[in-house]
Amino acid sequence: MPDTLSAAEARHWLLQVHGLARPLGRGRPAARALLAHRRCIQLDPLDPIGTNADLVALARIDQLRKGGVYEALLPGHAFEHFAKERCILPVEAFPHYRERAREVPWWRTTERMKRIDEALLDAVEAEIEARGPLTAHELSDQGRVDPLDWSGWKGTGKASTMALQVLWLRCRVVVCGRTPAGKRFDVPHRALPDHHDADPEGSFEHWALLDRVEAAGLLARAGGPQWGQLQHVRTSLPEQLVEEGLLEQVLVEGSKRPYLAPAGFRDRPTTPLDDRMRILGPLDPVLWDRKLVKQAFGFEYVWEVYKPASQRRWGYYVTPLLHRGQLVGRMEGAVTDGELTVRSLWREPSAELDRDALHTALQRHARALGVSCSRRLPRVRT
Repeated sequence: MPDTLSAAEARHWLLQVHGLARPLGRGRPAARALLAHRRCIQLDPLDPIGTNADLVALARIDQLRKGGVYEALLPGHAFEHFAKERCILPVEAFPHYRERAREVPWWRTTERMKRIDEALLDAVEAEIEARGPLTAHELSDQGRVDPLDWSGWKGTGKASTMALQVLWLRCRVVVCGRTPAGKRFDVPHRALPDHHDADPEGSFEHWALLDRVEAAGLLARAGGPQWGQLQHVRTSLPEQLVEEGLLEQVLVEGSKRPYLAPAGFRDRPTTPLDDRMRILGPLDPVLWDRKLVKQAFGFEYVWEVYKPASQRRWGYYVTPLLHRGQLVGRMEGAVTDGELTVRSLWREPSAELDRDALHTALQRHARALGVSCSRRLPRVRT
């Protein structure tokens, strides 16, 4: 029978494994250590107070400015692919993804390959080899294709860009940087010289499930978006890894929902919690599992950015506030005319919202964004 964690034990473990007890370090070296520690950082392009990757890094690292997480990792230390959605992944994971792309075509390439052919892929790859690194806009014009339309989401109509997307999904090119003109791509042997041709050990599923459990801290057996491309092994492989002593299965008090945890997680060294307040990104890994957040923190979390305005309970881009091990509230911030302001602010009913700690957190965040910080806070709602 699986052991049962109290809510306090689950909360303590999640804060420790997700690097939220105290800062992990300073500057770019700490950003690299963060990715090695957390396994992946989820990407999202929305940028009202920094992108999600910025927010994940700034909650854990001192003396890092907005955009610094990308500059610290690309190229040479990381690449981008689908883990739990699209993420920055450590360079050590690339051989596993490259081998997986050779064995099993990613589902996202099927519709694209109905519009382009292998000869076009080879031509675009050869151009990047000869002229790269390049953005999609810098590629030679290869004509037009019918754009993809997934539930109203329109894809590119440029044949060269569509070929570039397939090459990226197949790990034949990698993202090596981000610019105002878009992502820059290069061939792996230049962008990832130390890992592009390494041989992975074991199956992709075996490696990826252990990696995902470490990234999640507690991974629900019931499934969910954090399983990503591992859904097909969710009912079989976990039992094997538990029997081999590589994973543990646990419960959290108040629920019969089982979770997978790294073997021996209770015996890992822990760090006392500091007193700083942290602004968490809406896709921070500690928030991936909304039901677990409710169990461990007593915090109801919904990201409402894609809801119509009339259906939002809080707001467009609302970020939770973590203080002394508790999720004490949430805020909607924005940068307007070079100033970071808080448009709306909520306190959890059973929590105390320390205004001084919040001001300090906002000032620290504003410095990272390169803007000033307003001292004015809106009325706190409960």
